Amino acid sequence: MSAAPTLVLASTSVYRRELLQRLGLPFATARPDVDETPRPDETPLALAQRLAQAKAEEVAARTPGAWVLGSDQVAEFDGRPIGKPGDRAGAIAQLGAMSGREVRFLTALCLARAGQASQAALDLTVVRFRVLARDEIERYVDAEHPYDCAGSFKSEGLGIALFEAIDNRDPSALIGLPLIETARLLRAAGFALP
Repeated sequence: MSAAPTLVLASTSVYRRELLQRLGLPFATARPDVDETPRPDETPLALAQRLAQAKAEEVAARTPGAWVLGSDQVAEFDGRPIGKPGDRAGAIAQLGAMSGREVRFLTALCLARAGQASQAALDLTVVRFRVLARDEIERYVDAEHPYDCAGSFKSEGLGIALFEAIDNRDPSALIGLPLIETARLLRAAGFALP
């Protein structure tokens, strides 16, 4: 009987780690050494795909024989990528700008193994914000401190109250790791999943 394949998550994100644990597979985590600066004129889609692949391949080069899962999510607003707000003022400004508008979340995946062709997938989630009053935004930001989340919200928490609708194929994608596509890629690589 052959040994089960080794899996490494190329991320230190607590959100991605918690999501991957749902699949019940043992895995390690590794911090990818990748410059995440967008390139001039790089679209949000191209940025998400490039970073997911770069993260997976960089960690795969350091962990021979392991399958490495890289993921990157880019929030797109008015055709441009928006990042993590970093602080209270940034979160309030982001949410204020997105009030009554749509934001697209592009979550790219890449499963790589040194010496083999990588496999990729993409999930698109569209979030429609309801019209938000300044005091609602401030109450939300003060309650959840979403400073490390692109778009300044946590949909798995109180952030859900900010929306009119979420359009997606995979509810886990908005949190940072689309598990439906992740499971498909892992099954194709030989991991034992239902």
